[in-house]
Amino acid sequence: MSRTRAAELREAVRLAVEATRGVTGVVQDMHVAIGGGPALLGRPLEPLVTLLSAPTYAGIRLITEWVGRGLDTVLEQLEPVLGPGGDSREYDLALGVLNGVLGDRLEAQGSTLAIRPELRRRDRPLDELVPPISGRVLVLVHGSCATDACFERDGQHLGEALEASLGLTWVAARYNSGLHVSTNGSALSQALEALVERWPVPVESLAVVAHSMGGLVARAACLEAEAHQRAWRRHLSTLVFLGTPHQGAPLERFGNAVGALLARSRASAPLRTLAQLRSAGITDLRFGLTRDEEWQRGDRFDVDADPRVENRLPQGVRCYAVAATLSKELQGPFALGDGLVPIASALGQHASPALALDFPQAHQVVLPSLGHQDLISDRRVLEHLRAWLS
Repeated sequence: MSRTRAAELREAVRLAVEATRGVTGVVQDMHVAIGGGPALLGRPLEPLVTLLSAPTYAGIRLITEWVGRGLDTVLEQLEPVLGPGGDSREYDLALGVLNGVLGDRLEAQGSTLAIRPELRRRDRPLDELVPPISGRVLVLVHGSCATDACFERDGQHLGEALEASLGLTWVAARYNSGLHVSTNGSALSQALEALVERWPVPVESLAVVAHSMGGLVARAACLEAEAHQRAWRRHLSTLVFLGTPHQGAPLERFGNAVGALLARSRASAPLRTLAQLRSAGITDLRFGLTRDEEWQRGDRFDVDADPRVENRLPQGVRCYAVAATLSKELQGPFALGDGLVPIASALGQHASPALALDFPQAHQVVLPSLGHQDLISDRRVLEHLRAWLS
């Protein structure tokens, strides 16, 4: 569905209005909690503070609503003048960040800013592919808070570089990373099934190179394909994970713990509302969830144990894992990870045999002096990919 620039701006205004009203509510709750007096005395001033402050906060909400409606009306009138929606790389990357943080809310509200799942190449749908087209297909899967535009970095496109040297044809998955990993995995599986059915030449093999969360989405797609006996799964030959948090990301676990601590105090409890704005996709990164039943077991903001009971790589597929560390050392206390994903998580290591991923030793690579996003464009990664995909 095409978007106009006016529709995009109207969505942005609506999000700004919602954010302002939400923050106003948080500030009001904190004002009452702090101004109500000590809890030991029963908060004797709370009714008075509530009464006196209510008109002020109601006024802020009313003015915000009026401004929002006024801007919406103006933008609606300007729609013929503003033209089609943004299509620059910078706009696309910003859209990826927005979807990563709020994508589940955008999807639930039917927002035009919610990214729709699809496979494409250079911003074009697959039915517009032009010959020559190879039967060896490479699928690139981006990570959280990103879009398929992320594979062009430092003047180089990962798909183009691999296609030029290996003679395959690349396509890229695009999805709303704010949705649950398993939801995106199901959509990717169905898209790959359609690809195999409609590819202009017989598909000889499928290879997937996935960055960060994209690796979890790829694994979830394999689970969906196996459950529904998808034809594309039989063509999958190689799966490469670049900095995938197979065992979760510490940053999300830390954020969840902070949210729980905020709830312990009446004064800070309203701030937990802001902490819980992060999307379902982000909370899936706490433990690297890939199945519906894992996140359906309880409140995704609860601080509890790892809900996974099984973790495995797809059988019959050559699987490779690339981890990175910001330090120059590959071992020792300073070799912690790429800034977002620890080495052990990227290599699928876990104390429980049921959750550990069994990558062959020869299929594991750890690269020093490299950050998380650099895995997409680093020369050493490209050399490994050429060897594994050839």
